[in-house]
Amino acid sequence: MSTLAPVTGPGAAAPATPAGATSAKAWSADPYTVALRSGRGPLYLRRGDGWLLPLDVERWCEAPDRADRTVLRRCRGAVIDIGCGPGRLVSALAARGHRALGIDVSPEAVARTARSGGTALHRSVFDSLPGEGRWDTGLLIDGNIGIGGDPAALLRRMAEVLVVTGSLIVECAEAEAEVEVDERCEVRVADGRGGLGSPFPWARVDTAALIRHAAAAGWTSGGHWTAAGRSFTVLIRPGEAS
Repeated sequence: MSTLAPVTGPGAAAPATPAGATSAKAWSADPYTVALRSGRGPLYLRRGDGWLLPLDVERWCEAPDRADRTVLRRCRGAVIDIGCGPGRLVSALAARGHRALGIDVSPEAVARTARSGGTALHRSVFDSLPGEGRWDTGLLIDGNIGIGGDPAALLRRMAEVLVVTGSLIVECAEAEAEVEVDERCEVRVADGRGGLGSPFPWARVDTAALIRHAAAAGWTSGGHWTAAGRSFTVLIRPGEAS
């Protein structure tokens, strides 16, 4: 996956409203809704200079793949999936007997999750959530560590959502050319044919950057693995077993 260049450098100040109305509006409107309804792309995150980061809509709308299944096997107890999209993981977790809830700012994503047998709420992670402080496993998959454009703020929020002994599974960007990926930028959802959503802040981090942000937010690494070209890290609270 290509790199989004930062609008502000690593460690820059966080957006004033990391999950405000602008971001929710961007993911609630076309072209994202159109892509989810059809189950097909193309779909991108588009930077102001026209650079495009492809989004894998087809994979999101299919059953969990081999890499997803490595995540599912590591989930325990009650699971909350932040930015669940069309709900492939939520539905699979429910089928495995987990109490599972998806959170997404897209009404179409919530509707697709329900149609696939999962449960989801149309809500931002920064809103009040059911069962706060009692979820055993949290998921930030498919780049969702970027939500709000401030990984440390999102990780602090997840510490409020999960039980103190809980674990957070995060999918990270791959390091590129031995250069750390720790980027913040303003993007829009785009269909590559002229359709654009509203601008919103986003972030990308590789494993090294994630661990640094995690430490600042009260988390530590509980393990790392790769599968099918994707990179995952489990975060736990210091002193807790994974």
